Amino acid sequence: MNKIRRILAIIGICLLAALYIVTIFAALTASENSMGLFMASIAATIIIPVIIWLFTLFYKLSHKKDNE
Repeated sequence: MNKIRRILAIIGICLLAALYIVTIFAALTASENSMGLFMASIAATIIIPVIIWLFTLFYKLSHKKDNE
């Protein structure tokens, strides 16, 4: 479980870092897609940690016999 949790945490950190870079890029450029990129990165900043938490919760529930 710890190995999977670590892998999911690393994936989450990489995705969130990429989202912050996209947010900064969208804020600094004045293109027509800037607002859409900004809103998508803000939404994903909330959604990605929740999805990772759900994956770990489902994994924990499905492998309950392994932990006992």
